[in-house]
Amino acid sequence: MSTPHPYPAVPAPRFHVPARQAVERARAFADTMALRRTVRDFARTPVPPEVVEEAIRAAATAPSGANLQPWRFVVITDPERKRRLREAAEAEEREFYRRRASPEWLEALAPLGTDWRKPFLEDAPAVIVVFEVHKGPHTPRPYYVKESVGIAVGFLLAALHQAGLATLTHTPSPMRFLNEVCDRPQEERAYVVIPVGYPAEDATVPDITRKPIEEVVVHL
Repeated sequence: MSTPHPYPAVPAPRFHVPARQAVERARAFADTMALRRTVRDFARTPVPPEVVEEAIRAAATAPSGANLQPWRFVVITDPERKRRLREAAEAEEREFYRRRASPEWLEALAPLGTDWRKPFLEDAPAVIVVFEVHKGPHTPRPYYVKESVGIAVGFLLAALHQAGLATLTHTPSPMRFLNEVCDRPQEERAYVVIPVGYPAEDATVPDITRKPIEEVVVHL
């Protein structure tokens, strides 16, 4: 097997930010992200396609194993396609809540008030289905797939929130039906479904709190 040619070396990009300004930027970003919440009730207000496109462009800058970028972002705005998505997802969710989920899992979900009904899959003006891309006829074997796609999804959620959009991360199980709904090949595997839009006028969220920083960071 031949050894691939190394990438040509180029100067590392410089993005110099003075220390004081760096603290201000980091704090402002953290303060904005602290406002991010999972929303389940969406307005029918259209989302500018360019906003979604730019957010996905940001997500696609994420690091990935061997730089293989093993992700695909399928943006669904067609009402009929969203209806099919909802019907298929709710069929799986009914099974989850009735038979698959353990009592402990259902107890953890109970305070959030979720159930098998997923109207947000139709109500949200856009739905992004993120796929992992595995080895196939035209795609190489990837490495650290879930880690790579997970980082990209984090970038995507942050970019959408920074643009003033609400999101939700939905992971029906199993998710194989998404290949048919999204017309994707066998080597692509659904990772997460993300409805995107603006919160409905009467949207509410559970009154939860985040762990304090002292509880989640360790300095050595």
